[in-house]
Amino acid sequence: MQKKLIIVCLINFLIAALMGVALRYSFLDPIGLNYRFLTHAHSHVAMLGWVYLILYAFIVYYFIPDKRPIYNRLFWVTEIAVIGMMVSFPFQGYAAISITFSTLHIFCSYYFVHLVWKYHKVTSVTTLLLLKIALVFMLISTIGVWCLGPAVGVLGQASAFYQIAIQFFLHFQFNGWFLIAVLALLFYLVRIEDSILFQNFFKLLIISTILTFALPVQWFAPHPILIYINILGVLLQLLTLYLFIKLIKFKMKKALKGQSKLIVTLYYFSVFCFALKILFQGVTLNPEFSEVVFMHRNFVIGFIHLVMLGVITGFLFAFLYSNQKPSASLKLGLYSFLSGFVLTEIILLIQGVRFYLGIGVISNYYLLLFLFSGLLPLGILFILIHYIKSTAVN
Repeated sequence: MQKKLIIVCLINFLIAALMGVALRYSFLDPIGLNYRFLTHAHSHVAMLGWVYLILYAFIVYYFIPDKRPIYNRLFWVTEIAVIGMMVSFPFQGYAAISITFSTLHIFCSYYFVHLVWKYHKVTSVTTLLLLKIALVFMLISTIGVWCLGPAVGVLGQASAFYQIAIQFFLHFQFNGWFLIAVLALLFYLVRIEDSILFQNFFKLLIISTILTFALPVQWFAPHPILIYINILGVLLQLLTLYLFIKLIKFKMKKALKGQSKLIVTLYYFSVFCFALKILFQGVTLNPEFSEVVFMHRNFVIGFIHLVMLGVITGFLFAFLYSNQKPSASLKLGLYSFLSGFVLTEIILLIQGVRFYLGIGVISNYYLLLFLFSGLLPLGILFILIHYIKSTAVN
């Protein structure tokens, strides 16, 4: 894997994390930027500049042996789109320049799907099924983006249709494309073979991913049937988790033999976060709690970070540093990142519960959240330093 591509992805991630810290600081003192615009920049750079591009690099490295120049060129065009969003969103929000770069990114992703579909050399049935459905979900998610223009023009940004279009994009990006692509890489690396168990897992994974979209729809366009669709989706997801653990339990233990203690910990931590993600979704089996989650932003942000940082980024870091002897900077970086993630999740959860119970705000809540959040970019910086200093890339 080309070292410079990984460095670019990590720099994007560092910038997204610094934007996140700035958002935290804005509750302590004005920062001179529109909070909503900066939130758009933070989320777009994190999703499209970090997760999308690192998945791009992994997929090309593992699954496309014929490394044609087009893959490098497409990577850099996609990075230009990310930089465009990075510098335009904080000052304009959704406006002509940011929308242009967002559209460029979407067209780049379409071409990427075409290239992978046509030139991949995946022989593993399990990996191929997961990879293809992840790419399909990526394509499907962009329908939400294309609906935003008509939604604003006809009904306005306050409309349920506009909000549902955003949730459609986010749901199938996170739970479809990102998460399932990570599972495709995991199953490839730990050599999960095709079986009846896998086929059942695969079918339930797809069905539950589709059905659980009913929850965000219910938030903006309530209907009793949506509650039952989400309940069915969550129950199937719990069953999917059970099958997932059965699939990887012994295979992962075998695959991790010889790995450093830090990498083994990272793998199991990511699996734990994946289980926690599904168990937290189980809370929405109670319709009252699903409304509580929607009403209190702490729970929503905490859940997004659990998926983005705990599950997806946790696995990506584990893949990236497997078979390497961790340097001092890598250890410091990973422990700082994980500490920042865990501490911010805990404080978001505690404060969310306090809001729900009407107890009030934790003493120095915003200051603590800002300080703990600072551990995330600090960790990424040390990881980046390790990568720049390293002479070889696994």
